[in-house]
Amino acid sequence: MAEKAPRPSRPRQADRLQHELLVAYRTVDGFITDWAVNISRGGIFINTRNPLAVGSVVRLIVSLPDAAFPFDLTGRVIRVHEFDNPSNQVPGMGIEFMDVDDEKRARIERFVERLRGELPDPTPGAATNRK
Repeated sequence: MAEKAPRPSRPRQADRLQHELLVAYRTVDGFITDWAVNISRGGIFINTRNPLAVGSVVRLIVSLPDAAFPFDLTGRVIRVHEFDNPSNQVPGMGIEFMDVDDEKRARIERFVERLRGELPDPTPGAATNRK
């Protein structure tokens, strides 16, 4: 059973964007493909019923819709939500990117900012027409 991480005492390093992305990652059994449900310039949350243990280092292959080819990243599992958790949170694992080079970080940031501008504002009463 995966270990649960304590709630981080530090604030998030970057705002997360709710968006599904196809992600592959390596486990002892090989590569697994799952859906990430949010992304930021500093990390990703992967929806999975079988999260890796907190502290696990994982190699990710991320497919951004605006990229010709997927690219690989390394991350560390910093948070786990078990499948049958009492607070009914989405099961999965939060992964913080590690040692991301400037080019990959810039691609992630451009993707997140572009998508943030295209998606409707979830704030109640926000304008629904975007140009």
